[in-house]
Amino acid sequence: MELRKDPITRSWVITGDDPAEITPQAACRFCPQSPAVTQVIAAMPSAVGTTWSARAVVHPTPLYHIEGEPGRRGDGIYDRMRSVGAHEVLVENRHHDRHLWRATDAEIELFLRLAAERILDLKRDARIKYVSFFKDYGPNAGQEFSHPTSQITATMFVPRRVLYELRAAREYFQAKERCVFCDIVSQEERQALRVIETRGDYIALCPYAPRVPYETWILPRTHMAGFGRTGVVRPGNLIDFAAILRRTLQRVRTITEEFHLVLHTAPNSFHPSKSLGYWKTIDDDYHWHVEILPVVGAKARSYTFKEVYYSPVSSETAVKALREARIDA
Repeated sequence: MELRKDPITRSWVITGDDPAEITPQAACRFCPQSPAVTQVIAAMPSAVGTTWSARAVVHPTPLYHIEGEPGRRGDGIYDRMRSVGAHEVLVENRHHDRHLWRATDAEIELFLRLAAERILDLKRDARIKYVSFFKDYGPNAGQEFSHPTSQITATMFVPRRVLYELRAAREYFQAKERCVFCDIVSQEERQALRVIETRGDYIALCPYAPRVPYETWILPRTHMAGFGRTGVVRPGNLIDFAAILRRTLQRVRTITEEFHLVLHTAPNSFHPSKSLGYWKTIDDDYHWHVEILPVVGAKARSYTFKEVYYSPVSSETAVKALREARIDA
């Protein structure tokens, strides 16, 4: 595998021949009694006396490898480099059937603390520019493992959509000296048209311009650029996040069982880029958040619409269905 840069969009693409698929095992490789050899990186102790509640392990077939140097090189007008970074599996729970929407808030809180610690630890590597945290659930969403898991990738570049957000947030801050995400939260709370629910310092809402039907965001109502600091500096604040995450996923699953979940957080400001200026006001202009994109069959549209996001369900209609969904307390 290697990274190649699109000279037009300037986005990095990981490409190459996939490694051989993992041979299916009779026992789940992530369950506590599994005979499979896993390289454990970190673990979160359980509150009920078991050895661990959540843990991070090296992905069995990683796309990024921590060893070596990137070897950046040109190929005519093109740029390429080795896929240096990190690729980890975050085992969310010891129990094979205890997914986030079934787990207790205390279990989810421990998992979120582990995710925050892994993000901060990976950012200590000066080569790393961004750490992505995501969960794919369902065969059409690209789910890899049956055990409750999420994944983390640490890369030497910032993903293109995050760069778009960083650019827009910085320009908004330069013009108004306010965080655009804080202004969105303020307006959504005031209008109460697209808010699913609030819980403590967190708000779940359907964004004004959804990319897919029932797209949902969860944001802290108090400004914070990076999730890592929230989870480590203010760990007691995570119990409300755990609860609203669990409840939001339950709501989404009344529409569809399949979804993508991704955390958007600040890039590595421990070692800021020497060429990009997005880090200069990052603590003031950016605001971490979780985006959940349900996988829902959509109406067919012409090719024109394939170049623009199309959602046949408005945010206002989506939020009504999600608010009224029957979920656990």
